[in-house]
Amino acid sequence: LADHGRNPWLRQLEAAGVPHGVIGGGFGALLRRLRQERPALVHTHGYKAGILGRLAARAAGIPCVSTFHAGERGPFPVSAYQALDGLTSCLGPRIAVSPAIAAALPFNATIISNFVPVPAVPPDGPRPPVVGFVGRFSIEKGPDLFCALAERMAGRGVGFEAFGDGALRPELEARYGGMVRFHGLVAEPAGIWPRIGLLLMPSRAEGLPLAAIEAMAAGIPVAASAVGGLPQLISTGRNGWLFPAGDLDAMAAAVAAWHDQTAEARAAMGEAAWRTARDGYAVDVLVPQVRAVYAAAGARLA
Repeated sequence: LADHGRNPWLRQLEAAGVPHGVIGGGFGALLRRLRQERPALVHTHGYKAGILGRLAARAAGIPCVSTFHAGERGPFPVSAYQALDGLTSCLGPRIAVSPAIAAALPFNATIISNFVPVPAVPPDGPRPPVVGFVGRFSIEKGPDLFCALAERMAGRGVGFEAFGDGALRPELEARYGGMVRFHGLVAEPAGIWPRIGLLLMPSRAEGLPLAAIEAMAAGIPVAASAVGGLPQLISTGRNGWLFPAGDLDAMAAAVAAWHDQTAEARAAMGEAAWRTARDGYAVDVLVPQVRAVYAAAGARLA
């Protein structure tokens, strides 16, 4: 695991008592660690981890599996890394979190959705009239659209709160600080969900975002752009709303529809969101599929 100073995964691993290490120094340090510890398998996430992890695992003689999450293509040089990530994926089995991502890869991949812990019963109780943005403040995630919607809906009795950080945050906070509450990175992401009633994902491009599944597991409907794997997750009017990417009018209509629901309708939609997560995106549903890929890669697991 790399650490850029504010990685929330480190705190979660520590809290769960999971052995872990922070590796610095690039390829050489990773290869030395693999040769020293001899893990049963290497599993990479992200283009940099994928490129370095597959090459290091091959050099160390350790099976490697890579999961592909991203549905967007960044500018150069990120686009070059992403292309290299796809080409080097031939060095081990591949998992894609959505059919669209699998179709973009140069080699076949097993489609296994992202998954999260899901409570045994749906969360209950009233939700605050707050729309939340949870994610990276980069153009593909659409935080600018979230803020523009907050400006448009000022005075409607809806709160707007944003959780996350990124290059666009200073500019957006300076312009919309009176209309949106900016929280920055949150040490315990699970603490976000009791604070919002609707997750808004105005992304211009996506994979299958964990935040959407986590919100649904918490009984929160999701209003999102119809991009990437989101249409496979969301059914308009049942567990959330879909709208065309970049369409501020359609986005506003979705938020208004949520806000105008009766308490009974809102509770029913929250339960439907929870059922979506429980039936198709829960740990116990999908981890066996991941273990099957591990076995196919040659890993000997306990």
